[in-house]
Amino acid sequence: MAAWDLTVTVEDLGPDAPPLQISVASDLHIGGVILKLVEQTNLKKDWSDHALWWEQKQQWLLRTGWTLDKCGVHADARLVFTPQHKPLRLGLPNGATLKMRACFSSSAFRTVMGICRVLNLRHPEELSLLRPVDEKKKKKDKDSSEELYDLTDVPLTAGSVQALYNGMPAHFADSPKTEAVYKMLSVSLPSSAPEAIAKLYRPASVVDKTHIHTRWLDSSRSLMQQGIQENDKLWLRFKYYTFHDMDPKYDAVRLTQLYEQARWAILLEDIDCTEEEMMLFGALQYHIGKLSLSQDMVSSCQGMDDLESALKSLEVKMVGDSNSTDMLESMTAPELNDYLKIFRPKRLTLKGYKQYWCKFQDTSISYYKSKEDRYGEPIQQLNLKGCEVAPDVNVAGQKFCIKLLIPAPEGMNEIYLRCENEKQYSQWMAACKLASKGLTLLDISYQSEVKNIQTFLSMQRSNSAAPAAQTDDSINTHSLVSPRYQKKYKPKQLTPRILEAYQNVAQLSLTSAILKFLQIWQALPDFGISYFMVRFKGSRKDEVLGIANNRLIRIDLGIGDVVKTWRYNNMRQWNVNWDIRQVAIEFDGNINIAFSCVNADCKVVHEYIGGYIFMSTRSRQQSDTLNEELFHKLTGGHEAL
Repeated sequence: MAAWDLTVTVEDLGPDAPPLQISVASDLHIGGVILKLVEQTNLKKDWSDHALWWEQKQQWLLRTGWTLDKCGVHADARLVFTPQHKPLRLGLPNGATLKMRACFSSSAFRTVMGICRVLNLRHPEELSLLRPVDEKKKKKDKDSSEELYDLTDVPLTAGSVQALYNGMPAHFADSPKTEAVYKMLSVSLPSSAPEAIAKLYRPASVVDKTHIHTRWLDSSRSLMQQGIQENDKLWLRFKYYTFHDMDPKYDAVRLTQLYEQARWAILLEDIDCTEEEMMLFGALQYHIGKLSLSQDMVSSCQGMDDLESALKSLEVKMVGDSNSTDMLESMTAPELNDYLKIFRPKRLTLKGYKQYWCKFQDTSISYYKSKEDRYGEPIQQLNLKGCEVAPDVNVAGQKFCIKLLIPAPEGMNEIYLRCENEKQYSQWMAACKLASKGLTLLDISYQSEVKNIQTFLSMQRSNSAAPAAQTDDSINTHSLVSPRYQKKYKPKQLTPRILEAYQNVAQLSLTSAILKFLQIWQALPDFGISYFMVRFKGSRKDEVLGIANNRLIRIDLGIGDVVKTWRYNNMRQWNVNWDIRQVAIEFDGNINIAFSCVNADCKVVHEYIGGYIFMSTRSRQQSDTLNEELFHKLTGGHEAL
């Protein structure tokens, strides 16, 4: 075959060095090209991490056995011989920036797995990388460089299970510098000053929230293919809100970073919460901050915490074991029966709550005019499967309401249930939450759900029996609440309220306080919803699509109301028409929806839906093995394996 000249830039020769010309034939394989290059450079070094990058096609030539002809490389190709692992600046959920080596040649999914392995984060499939928000810097801030925690010297290990030394992975125990990095990763950082919080990007509306989610990287393609260069900054965040097999013993970094992501979502008003909930979040942050300061090293994570978590997991396992009397009781399906007040805003707006006798059975509520009428036909039966459930509670004002959005052919019917007291509210709220997932009162999680709700309410209650909360000058209350409450209250008004809430959580250990914070965050109505601007087929206006871990939500952009929800467990199939960039989904009952994305690539939405379905396939038994092939099949689209 005729020989021709191939032009290759070798990065290691320096930015000013001219490209090398090597004589090749079309039947020469990629490995042979690399061999010729290395010989021509006359540099004695380890070239094992280097590979060829094809600039015009934006692709790596990683199959060293393929010939130039098979790869489609001709004389006009501009190739670059460059390392596959390059330094990357990673913005972590806690706001710190970490400099470390990452793989620029494998899929972003694999790159995240490598990063998580170094950081000792289990279940890397829950995280991903996104481009950061452009922060507007003032002229005087130009010289201020961010503090970088450097991990570029740490080798990327191949094994999934880390060897522990003094409670931390061995590669962090090499030097005081790396030990400090591990402490930053696994112990909560002190609260930022209110002025620093005010400078950070805050989504002002649901439209702003849709822009955040357009910036996720494509998991199927490499960093280089997505225009990421050496030393660029990316954010590492939890993308999928299904946290599998969380174990405080092994997940110190994962728990801390998840807590930090939740904390900043609340402080930057990315997720809404009530005033009472904000005071409780503030108190828990204050408590976690105090305990973190006194924590020397995570290895000293009190043995009591480990014992507590072991007992909890044992308790969960034992709930499944039941004796014969329990079995006899469970043969008759349990019910809830009580007087509740019901309000339907859309039907009779002028009239208030009206009292009815309500019966909760299976996954539906039937209501009657009075207890005496309970054997006749109900006024209405509400099927709660697939509904939206949200609390509307003010503990101080003794208001215990449950807001239900129930799917109907024409949209969502809004109904409010008003309970008399905390006990009644806890039982009915837990039942509604389970019913929305298609679970009945027989489910083993019902009692623990009731208990969780009661605990949460008791934490919001003012503790009059406790000694009066002392004023603590060291508490920086404005750094514990979101800007909305910073504007509403002065620090001297906030301090006693946060310290009062603190009385209810002061006895919690560090791990228990973080777990409690995460539990309350996960109970918020808007938890775990990622928003996208879409246009539904046949509609003339833009709407918002919310993607959660178990459902899709259609939201009216004008008034912000939920129009309709669709559950994944009713989904038959979904596909993408890549030519017109339209996502089409088919649900049970011949329900078909189709939409195109307005401000994001439809691949991002397709990956979210496929990703959540992949997360639901994981089981506890195979928790350490990750089916990467299935992930790419569900999320990769036309670029799937």
